[in-house]
Amino acid sequence: MADEGEGGKEGEKKILHVYPLVKHSDMNEEMRTEAFELSVTACEKYSSNYEQAAKIIKETMDKKFGIFWHVVVGEGFGFEVSYETENILYLFFAGNLAIVLWKCS
Repeated sequence: MADEGEGGKEGEKKILHVYPLVKHSDMNEEMRTEAFELSVTACEKYSSNYEQAAKIIKETMDKKFGIFWHVVVGEGFGFEVSYETENILYLFFAGNLAIVLWKCS
């Protein structure tokens, strides 16, 4: 009988990714790697302040790849955006923290 109670708990486990996971990107390899590393670093540094993490990512992307970058960092949101082709990155970090970067002029 004790086994039955434990079995029910196993079915309720959520899968959390402890590594960054890219869900969608059409960036070239160099830009994607740079944006990915920048996003992970900013979210690690400002883990309790998503607004500051997004600001750092945006400002750095504007300097390196031209202006008009937009960034959203947060949990539990949906999005639909218009963007320049080859200029979007959507990834998850530390389980349920989502990061979206796109360029739109």
